[in-house]
Amino acid sequence: MRNIALLLAYDGTDFVGSQFQNQGRSVQGALEGAWEELTQERRRFTLAGRTDAGVHAHGQVANVRTETRHGLVTLMRGMNALLPDDVRVLAAREVSAEFHARRSALRRDYRYLIDNNPAPLPTLRHLALHVEQPLDVAAMAEALTLLEGTHDFAAFTAPSAEQKSTVRTVYQARLGEIEIFGRVLIAVDLAANAFLQHMVRVIVGTVLQVGRGRMRAAEFQQVLEGRERKAAGPTAAPHGLTLTSVSYPPTLLRWEDD
Repeated sequence: MRNIALLLAYDGTDFVGSQFQNQGRSVQGALEGAWEELTQERRRFTLAGRTDAGVHAHGQVANVRTETRHGLVTLMRGMNALLPDDVRVLAAREVSAEFHARRSALRRDYRYLIDNNPAPLPTLRHLALHVEQPLDVAAMAEALTLLEGTHDFAAFTAPSAEQKSTVRTVYQARLGEIEIFGRVLIAVDLAANAFLQHMVRVIVGTVLQVGRGRMRAAEFQQVLEGRERKAAGPTAAPHGLTLTSVSYPPTLLRWEDD
């Protein structure tokens, strides 16, 4: 039995999310359908992180255990020929039996894009949240740095009886700028050992309150420390969010050639 890791990119606009669901298109469902057609095996894929409907990725990782004898190049090309246009396999690696896309991950990186211009650019409508009101980016940046470290992020997640712990370690919480199609966008970059449900989107929705002048950085910290979801801002729209990378111990997985 082989264990194959795949690096994935997808446009989440028309998916109900990354995980298989009873109704609607899922990334997992698309992967498993293409794999069965290519290898004649019905296998279950494990994904590194669960993304919501409308959320994108160009650094998602999946693994599948298989008996196929197809080489990695054949698997990558075959999958891309069979997958729908909004999902692609960017790389494939054979990994040890102990590798697990979710449990082996050390870090996950997300980026949320905000188009803070008077009028939205239509070509960015599925990639960035348009906010017409001018934002205080310095105040937003100050608030975001308060998230770095190990904290209880209960205020920034949807309450769930299934969630055993809301403590997470955030390695990076920064605000920067990037240019796409000649337009400067605000980029909120968050990296952590793991994320809670809607955590990034609630953080963005709350830090936008700071940018709009409705909350100070000190009040943002009080929201974090208070651990009450109702004190935080609204959940930001999903289409501005992209899973950019998932990191593993190099002994288990590395995409770069030695």
